[in-house]
Amino acid sequence: MARPPRSGLRRAVTSGRRAWPILLAAYERWQSLSEEDKERYRRQTRGYADRGRRVVADARARRGRGGPGR
Repeated sequence: MARPPRSGLRRAVTSGRRAWPILLAAYERWQSLSEEDKERYRRQTRGYADRGRRVVADARARRGRGGPGR
């Protein structure tokens, strides 16, 4: 027999419990990095975000939905 659907709150609590150890480990690792490494990761992330924006803008332009300034 199929389980009844879980409420949104219960799903959020379960997901939070599963994610907490991973998030804590990531936070502790970030805190242990040197400032140079942190800045290198920030630059890398900015580059990924810029590339993603360009890809979306190019796809919109190809489909004729460019909009202002694109």
